[in-house]
Amino acid sequence: MSRKLFGTDGVRGRANTYPMTAEMALKLGAAAGRYFRRDGGSAHRVVIGKDTRLSGYMLENALTAGLTSTGMNVLLLGPVPTPAVGFLTRSMRADLGVMISASHNPHQDNGIKFFGPDGFKLSDEAEAEIEAMVEGEIQLAQAQNIGRAKRIEDGRGRYQEFVKTTFPAGLRLDGLKVVIDCANGAAYKAAPDVLWELGATVVPVGVSPNGTNINDRCGSTYTQTAAEAVVAHGADVGICLDGDADRVMILDETGHVADGDQIMALMAARWAEDGRLRGGALVATVMSNLGLERFLDARGIGLERTAVGDRYVVERMRSGGFNLGGEQSGHIVMTDYATTGDGLIAGLQFLAEMARTGKPASGLVRQFETVPQLLRNVRFAGTKAPLEQASVQAVIEANSARIAGKGRILIRKSGTEPLIRVMAECEDEAMLVEVVEEIVGAVEAAV
Repeated sequence: MSRKLFGTDGVRGRANTYPMTAEMALKLGAAAGRYFRRDGGSAHRVVIGKDTRLSGYMLENALTAGLTSTGMNVLLLGPVPTPAVGFLTRSMRADLGVMISASHNPHQDNGIKFFGPDGFKLSDEAEAEIEAMVEGEIQLAQAQNIGRAKRIEDGRGRYQEFVKTTFPAGLRLDGLKVVIDCANGAAYKAAPDVLWELGATVVPVGVSPNGTNINDRCGSTYTQTAAEAVVAHGADVGICLDGDADRVMILDETGHVADGDQIMALMAARWAEDGRLRGGALVATVMSNLGLERFLDARGIGLERTAVGDRYVVERMRSGGFNLGGEQSGHIVMTDYATTGDGLIAGLQFLAEMARTGKPASGLVRQFETVPQLLRNVRFAGTKAPLEQASVQAVIEANSARIAGKGRILIRKSGTEPLIRVMAECEDEAMLVEVVEEIVGAVEAAV
């Protein structure tokens, strides 16, 4: 069953423009409610979280209306990280979890992600069924069976207490000065509180959301602001989250950035040493650097590659029995602790390694030398398919032959934005630039 409405991470779009309209959110809520009430039973419930975007109010209300219209009881969490929704869906015995967020995107965008009763994101098949129900006639509940809505005041607190349990017992963060950049997003209260409660001296950045400044010159996709704060305050380390706090970037005391690949390398090596890396392998996407693959291979650790998207990483982890995976972009998935990427928990694991070893952040953030990698994005109109054009395919084939044996090329359509992503890796940087520029030129001409 195909999907047109859902992308790689739920439904995404510009707020108040299809599909991110109140009307569509109401339909999605009703369809999801009917999907999870197919057994006709009673006492069904759903938890809804959101980040700090202005449009979150509109979508939250519309989703609530749709869900209650099919008999679902709605529990409103307010602004909480995406991983908190996964955790609380299980903890509160809900049938469904919903997160309203467009992650690292600007405030004009928004999205709707669904979690099943096990706290994991829904499968492609489940999303396709819900999408089919949106396009059809949705059976509503009888008047006496309409659901209720209730605001949960301590959802964030429950999540914070859980997050602290993932930090090794007996360790504290006393003496560490930590810059935490919350991207003016969902973790703007939770992350600084957790770090302070574990003993750190906290320098908060991006903790004043106003509805339109989420991810604006801050967070995991704009680490310059946090880097400046690290240097200015003489901090030991910086932690940069994105708008819904499921991604993380780590900064050392000089402001140098470690991406998800470096963080995963550190954790994989440490977990393998401790005998806790299940399956003897790390799960990452095709975007992860060749340097990571070489680092793992030298230590006898396998690398399982998947399509881009943390959902596909998690699916492979679950099917293969692995417990560590993630993406170069900063999604770090540890199924021992969480059902999805959790930037705060990943940040705490890095801090635990600092506390355990006594090493500065700079001694931990560079686990391997990266193979030169170049990524360019080409924006296109949503109805066009430039990668299918013969002229583009010819250029891709020619450059793939040219770079063979020296590197690799990866070209794909983004699952969350109307972008063609052109990525290549090559030891020869001059060739790398030429290859990427030729392909980008061909795609731009086709667009």
